[in-house]
Amino acid sequence: MKHLLLTALLLACCTGANAGEERAFRIQTSQMELVLKVGPDGRLYQVYFGNRLADDEDTGLFSWKTNKGNDSTPDRGLEPMGGLGGEDPFEPALAMTHNDGRQDTYLYFKGAEEVSGMPAVLGQKDGQYGPDMQGLPADNNVKETVITLEDRLYPVTAIIHYKAFWKENVIVVWSEFLHKEKKPVTLSRMGCPTLFLKPATYVLTHYHGDWAREGRPETTTLTFGKKILDTRMGSRAAEQCEPFFELTDGRSTLLGTIAWTGNFRLTFEVDNVGGLRIAPAVNPTGSLYQLDRDKLFRTPDFIFTMSEKGADEASRQLHNWARNYQLKDGNGGRMTLLNNWENTGFDFDQERLSRLMHEASDLGVDMFLLDDGWFGNEFPRNDDHAGLGDWQENRQKLPEGIPGLLDAAKEAGVKFGIWIEPEMVNPRSKLFEKHPDWALHYPDREVKYHRNQLVLDLSNPDVQDHVFGIVDRIMQVAGTKSGAKGVAFFKWDCNAMITSPYSSYLKDRQCNLYIDHVRGLYRVLDRIKAKYPQLPMMLCSGGGGRCDYKALEYFTEFWPSDNTDPFERLYIQWSFSKFFPVKSMAAHVTNWNRHASMKFRVDVASMCKLGFDISLADMPAADHEFCKRAVENYARMKPVILDGDLYRLVSPYETPHMAVCYVAKDRQKAVLFAYDLHPRTGDPRPKVQLQGLDPDTEYTVTETNLRSKDDRPKPQTYTGRYLTQVGLDILSAGEGRSRVFEITAR
Repeated sequence: MKHLLLTALLLACCTGANAGEERAFRIQTSQMELVLKVGPDGRLYQVYFGNRLADDEDTGLFSWKTNKGNDSTPDRGLEPMGGLGGEDPFEPALAMTHNDGRQDTYLYFKGAEEVSGMPAVLGQKDGQYGPDMQGLPADNNVKETVITLEDRLYPVTAIIHYKAFWKENVIVVWSEFLHKEKKPVTLSRMGCPTLFLKPATYVLTHYHGDWAREGRPETTTLTFGKKILDTRMGSRAAEQCEPFFELTDGRSTLLGTIAWTGNFRLTFEVDNVGGLRIAPAVNPTGSLYQLDRDKLFRTPDFIFTMSEKGADEASRQLHNWARNYQLKDGNGGRMTLLNNWENTGFDFDQERLSRLMHEASDLGVDMFLLDDGWFGNEFPRNDDHAGLGDWQENRQKLPEGIPGLLDAAKEAGVKFGIWIEPEMVNPRSKLFEKHPDWALHYPDREVKYHRNQLVLDLSNPDVQDHVFGIVDRIMQVAGTKSGAKGVAFFKWDCNAMITSPYSSYLKDRQCNLYIDHVRGLYRVLDRIKAKYPQLPMMLCSGGGGRCDYKALEYFTEFWPSDNTDPFERLYIQWSFSKFFPVKSMAAHVTNWNRHASMKFRVDVASMCKLGFDISLADMPAADHEFCKRAVENYARMKPVILDGDLYRLVSPYETPHMAVCYVAKDRQKAVLFAYDLHPRTGDPRPKVQLQGLDPDTEYTVTETNLRSKDDRPKPQTYTGRYLTQVGLDILSAGEGRSRVFEITAR
């Protein structure tokens, strides 16, 4: 049964509720609690958010008092789904223009349902395109509260969802809107339920950047008024403004993120009494959405966690939630790889790729990944000006096509992956010649290109079929001589923002484009995931242009940045790893900074999901041998790195050094990375104090990834208490030095 039908069932169950009934709803995790209550006026209010209350707490303590003689207005608590036109002068969660031109919406409590034992594999599906969720095992760690609100004047319904993950201490919220007016209504505010925080001094850290400089933190103290984070770049929305933030009042830290691959808006509004309102929503700029009668509009998810132990503890909670519930194959393995892009660019043929596959095998990685340039015949893909859209193997470069590459990979003993950019088209392509109307562009203005290409119109079902067919045809390729199995991995790129937002398909509903385009992308990805559920894919977008949890429902990993200079990457990885588990972050060893030692480059990439994009044949023999040993070491340490708890020990933003440690869930193993960036003479170098270890356990600490095979590690034994309270003297005054340690309980 589709989620939409589930919603309809819940609505049916709620119709008998008394709209004036004072009811309380407790949204609880192991550490935090959100309390909602129906007021005497029949409207829903948030009356508490903070640390979890006692299980027998009397919600009647959150009482209503008269305010200026009006006994239906509460003196505490605010509406999580406040509508435009009401008495609240601040940012509403919902705004719409009705058929009669009025814009006021007053929402009253209609009914509610609390559901425990939700499906164990969750993706916060959109009811309009989510797959069947029947037959999935129940997970009693999850509880969903669904509250239905209705306007008493207009036939408008809002359904708000609160999904609480008890153990992980994460809450996911979203809204759904529908109506029965005769003509479409226009949505101008499409928000998740607003989250209200008590009056305090709040410090916000958000993240921004651009190509090759992603994840740059910006910290500001919030004062009266609004701080807005938003983007309108289309379906690679996060290129300049990332959709996540950290918020602290000096006692507690809240990490939040909006799960939407399109234009988002995060509004932080300090009101007249110092309270803070967090209002996540679709960015309405260019998106005054026309919603038809009986059609469901679902907002993105807003995901948040809170801790009194700081951002690191909140980060680990978010990581655990992501691995268990959101990231595709979140508890599965990840393949190491060798990519050809930095080695060959567009200049390769089948023979050269075959040699690289043998290099990958000799290196010891799991897979060879073929990047851009393998397709197009009439418009061959020899640079980025042509070929996108024509996904047939280039006969000059690859006379045996993908089957020949699969044979070569099997002979070399590695798996084979391939790069695609299926959402895009070059004007110099057969596809554009045949279907110019499939590309987003104004028909009567000068066409503006981004990276010499245009974005295909994914609001069009025919385009959705085309994009799905690209993956489907590659996965169905046959005719290998050796019986080699099919493609094992996709690198899915998106190198252009929407520069000309006009859809020939949508005609007079151009205001729906940005939203329907992203939903079309999700429909394609849903089809791929349904047909090829075990297929791993990397999410790439000219670097970190896509880094949201909705997209990661379909991808096993993402590419944080094209900037692979190891010094710069440490800052980028530090920022992104606050919100995403490192098993979702691909990091490659390249030649972006040839002055950095090979050991430093490898050690930086090894703190995430390791890959190589470099010419092994051109390496000095000592570097080549070191890389092979490092791959062996990574294979041994990978379970701890990718699935352990991450502890940030030394910040590169506060010192010229960086250190992180991964600790296995049972605390029997750990891996410690330490880096010297650009220290100055005389800078203090304190010992690195570890975290997360059992204080009463003895651990053997052994340095690994040593530069020479003749170096002999000298294991040392310490108690967990010594390692956390005293620490290790492992930082140095040298520039670009790194050390890696394996820590094992005795």
